[in-house]
Amino acid sequence: MSKVEIFVSVEEKIEELDTVKKVLESAIKKENLRNVSFNVIIVNNSYIHELNNNYRNIDRETDVITFALEDEDSIILPEQERILGDIYISIDKAREQAREYGHSLLRELSFLAVHGFYHLLGYDHQTPEEEKVMFSKQEEVLKDYGITRENI
Repeated sequence: MSKVEIFVSVEEKIEELDTVKKVLESAIKKENLRNVSFNVIIVNNSYIHELNNNYRNIDRETDVITFALEDEDSIILPEQERILGDIYISIDKAREQAREYGHSLLRELSFLAVHGFYHLLGYDHQTPEEEKVMFSKQEEVLKDYGITRENI
């Protein structure tokens, strides 16, 4: 059985996270994965700025950053369970981008969470070809769940 845990490290209630968890669970099913687990951690701009600076040497905040355990060859996990890693999302950046793009916080948080999920699975967007594959997968998950830019 797969497990998605969401942790909120900011002092506010974020109602959209129940739906975000369901969207991620549908992405797991869409990818035919079993027995995977990962965490989503909601943080503020200051915290994600520090992570971005310490781990990527980029001295600014970002919207989402992932730490994929399967990127490390030295980590050996039981075959029956895959622990994918952690997805950190800045709630401040998510709100800012939702306003900027003219859609809801639910749409933005869902997009960032699914984006992080695909990074945990090893997808990237460094080349146009990689971006096309990764972003089409993301949009398909969101569309199948009914979360599109047009209606949310």
